[in-house]
Amino acid sequence: MGIVTVLWEKWVEFRRDFYKITVAAMISPLMYLIIFGLGIQTTSHGEPYLHFLVPGIVSMATMTGSFSAIAQNMSVQRLYEKALDQVMVSPTPLWQFILGQIIGGSLRGLYAGGVILLLTIPIRTDLIFNGLSVFIMFLNGTVFSTIALVLSFLAKSYTDAPRYTAYIITPMSFLCNTFFSTDQMPAGFRQVISLLPLSQTSAMIRSIANGQPAGAFGFIILFAYLIVFGVISVVFIYKKKNL
Repeated sequence: MGIVTVLWEKWVEFRRDFYKITVAAMISPLMYLIIFGLGIQTTSHGEPYLHFLVPGIVSMATMTGSFSAIAQNMSVQRLYEKALDQVMVSPTPLWQFILGQIIGGSLRGLYAGGVILLLTIPIRTDLIFNGLSVFIMFLNGTVFSTIALVLSFLAKSYTDAPRYTAYIITPMSFLCNTFFSTDQMPAGFRQVISLLPLSQTSAMIRSIANGQPAGAFGFIILFAYLIVFGVISVVFIYKKKNL
């Protein structure tokens, strides 16, 4: 019941701000598609650059959509509205509250990725996006929703959320196999970047889009991040309850 309640709150928020959320999900990825994909006519790995770019932008959209849906809202609710304190004294199981937040954020990320897929239909890239692609997008959203949840617990003020975006989300957006391949990066740095969740998401969605298997390693990485940050969020919220 607690999960449904949280998801209903997210749904009401989505309906209220539908146009704002949709436009925000479209603007940056659309600019990247126009400038890098259509404005710069080049190839990557012997294929049109758009074949490389579109899966990367879709992956990035799921990341930013899910992260932004949780980070700032939870920071404001925890620090100023004291919503977290109200949840703690309510009969709602805390794990249900956490799971509802993660699912709600991941659905927002999935919506952002879906918007980008719709925008790319007229381009006719002949890329393949199937049910497994959707699952990977959703899984990526859960990872970044969980990361956003942990960071919102650590935030000291509502201004910390934009800082987290600048420190974490923006670098990953450009480095993690989205706009260019990591193959040419220096040894060591390349391996570290490849272990980040967005790198694996981009690689898996790009493999599927080009008719190749996604591979199991990316799923292992994403589930590892999900478990680690999920445990941290649970420990934080139960520790706060017992203070």
